[in-house]
Amino acid sequence: MTTSPYTSQSAFDGSRMRVLLLVDLHEGAQQQFLDAYEQMRDRVASVPGHLGDQLCQSVENPSQWVITSEWATAPPYLAWVNSEEHLETVRPLQNCVRELRSMRYGIVRETGGDRPRTGALQSAVRVGDGVIRHALTFTVKPGSESKVAEILAGYAPPEARVDDTTRLRRTTLFMHGNRVVRTVEVEGDLMAALRHVSRQPEVRAVEEAINPYLEQDRDLTDPESARTFFIRAAMPPVHHVARGGPEPSDIRRHALYYPAKEGCGMALARYLARQDEAAAAAPASPVHRSTVFQREDIVVRLIDVQGDPETDPVTALGIHGPRKAAVLARLLDGATLGVTGRLIGERDAHRLLAHAGMSLITDRRAAQS
Repeated sequence: MTTSPYTSQSAFDGSRMRVLLLVDLHEGAQQQFLDAYEQMRDRVASVPGHLGDQLCQSVENPSQWVITSEWATAPPYLAWVNSEEHLETVRPLQNCVRELRSMRYGIVRETGGDRPRTGALQSAVRVGDGVIRHALTFTVKPGSESKVAEILAGYAPPEARVDDTTRLRRTTLFMHGNRVVRTVEVEGDLMAALRHVSRQPEVRAVEEAINPYLEQDRDLTDPESARTFFIRAAMPPVHHVARGGPEPSDIRRHALYYPAKEGCGMALARYLARQDEAAAAAPASPVHRSTVFQREDIVVRLIDVQGDPETDPVTALGIHGPRKAAVLARLLDGATLGVTGRLIGERDAHRLLAHAGMSLITDRRAAQS
């Protein structure tokens, strides 16, 4: 269970989770919504880790509903919500809702007398930095990588200010082969920021420009096509650590791509989370901040490192000793990276760092961030 004081976000603390789905219906769509919910409820009930759900209607506005669900821990929920089965399950809801918003909470305290409870509570109240992190990933057609990099590096940044409470802080794009990863940092409301970005003409132009090169077809003029693409591209953060204090002047941002063996994505993300907690607690570690993003068997680690990670590849990769290296080797799909064999020493770490490191395409900060 996660107890590190440096951890502000984690899916691996073993605590129960409450998910709220806020729904605003189109006029006249209540029966369609109820039918869709019944189908969805029956399918979700069989998902491992799902403890139950409730459907609630607003007493002030009948078109507003809340679906609450409780999960034994975060990992089974994340595995479900990022699956193709989930996408198909919630698809009937899309036609009857005006707006849909998901909110996720770890359960810290509860009342209820002697009623038996399943699962643990969140062990500690987390202290964050007011920044929400999010990532998208997609692939482009082999051979188009240099053209896509040129497009993604050349666009004008969108307006950082969204409203009085929300602003974009930073957007960073990386590539690894034909895979693109875009990370964003937001103060305030993430969904408001993403909607704001999607409406900016500069962003719409660059999205249209890369359309011909995408491996997964999409039509941004079709709301259903656009929604499906971005749902599949979303890569949620599952762990974040930060050492705190003033940021050193020589901090550099890097991203590392860790393709997991089939079915090992969550275990690999958990492994990296534990190593990041250890690094944050080590005064000599060059890692100042680290965020682990994971979707199915794709794991990306965004790290802010003091100096050059090549000077300490073992720490930069999250390899501390032969035993930990062996664990990483068992979880990692080395063939995808072009790295095979055991990971036992610094030479292996340099080799893996060279293969896992992603190419920085652009890193844009808002003023005063």
